[in-house]
Amino acid sequence: MLYYLFQYLNELNIPGAGVFNYITFRAAMAVMLSLLISMVFGKKIIGWLQQNQFGEIVRDLGLEGQMAKQGTPTMGGLIILAAIIIPTLLVAKLENVYIIVMLIATIGLGGIGFLDDYLKIKHKNKDGLAGKFKIVGQIGIGLFIAMVLYFSDNTTVRHKVYFNENTGQQVQVQDQDDSQRAPKNYVWKDTKELKTTIPFVKNNEFDYAWLITWLSEDLGKYAWLVFFPIVILIVTSVSNGANMTDGLDGLATGTSAIIGVTLGILAYLSGNYIFADYLNIMYIPNSGELVVFIASFVGACIGFLWYNSYPAQVFMGDTGSLAIGGIIAVFAIAIRKELLIPILCGVFLIENLSVLIQVGYFKYTKKKYGEGKRVFKMAPLHHHYQKVGIPEPKIVARFWIIGIFLAIITIVTLKLR
Repeated sequence: MLYYLFQYLNELNIPGAGVFNYITFRAAMAVMLSLLISMVFGKKIIGWLQQNQFGEIVRDLGLEGQMAKQGTPTMGGLIILAAIIIPTLLVAKLENVYIIVMLIATIGLGGIGFLDDYLKIKHKNKDGLAGKFKIVGQIGIGLFIAMVLYFSDNTTVRHKVYFNENTGQQVQVQDQDDSQRAPKNYVWKDTKELKTTIPFVKNNEFDYAWLITWLSEDLGKYAWLVFFPIVILIVTSVSNGANMTDGLDGLATGTSAIIGVTLGILAYLSGNYIFADYLNIMYIPNSGELVVFIASFVGACIGFLWYNSYPAQVFMGDTGSLAIGGIIAVFAIAIRKELLIPILCGVFLIENLSVLIQVGYFKYTKKKYGEGKRVFKMAPLHHHYQKVGIPEPKIVARFWIIGIFLAIITIVTLKLR
């Protein structure tokens, strides 16, 4: 909203009003606003949660310091949601399709998490919303996001099209080496295609349509049959991965902030044709606006960490964890970097895999030997290290370090191919 106000003031030639045209300035504003909201109003929200007895219900799993968390206010994800949505509404271009998609994902997945948290508190148990209903909600939101990204005329990729200045014929350019030898004459052309980035590959673009056009070129128009399920799978997996990671004070929050900074860098590079051309990556028009949104996201995570760091004064609950996981997934899909998620979100992936391995191995050994055995002392993985005797703050700090390492690898993949 402030963006449109300053646009109007700029038309009136008010000095300094044009600064809102710069994405970097509005991203800085978004960070400051989200930090202010989460840190200042977070205290009030925590007080409200305490007054209404929205406390965490803890099962005794024999973990050190676990029962001391009984009654700690939960549903703190409301702080994160407010610190993301309000700055975005204030300083972003609200007609931008990518901003609309991110707001829908944030509110939708946050709403599912809120309902889950509310039912847990209401019934005084850890069951909450039935798993099947949670999955149905995630699938529905994932499907909606996929439809918008597929059908919208504003979600395009812009490529250089080279042509011979003598013959006027188009010249095929396969990679960066070819582009250096190509004619200097070119035009930018917007295309609707389902391409994404593959890490560690020289010609690092993969078209989802290839998964179906190998049968027949005519099937290209049905590429959505492949794209939609992949988007749904990514949104569901990453949101649940963030939910699994939210088990120690500050673990999910800090890890998400690291991921958010990395996604912000990738979005800025993909949305700027100069950097995209230099790095030979896809230039995605209008996606630069996502930097403003992710700045709000990072500010919200860091601001929430003020209260969520050890010992936590508030937990985000599913209200926050499902939302931040979904935001990361949808954001990565929007900037066509979703295949980097296994690297960038490696902490989420490991946490998810540890649960799958633990449950799968337990069921297998119980069926084969009559007695279930475990790979880890406890799952998710962070609880295994607690059982080993490593203090909670040290586990969290080490996971953050791993997250930073994975973030650096993710950025390096832009040139390491």
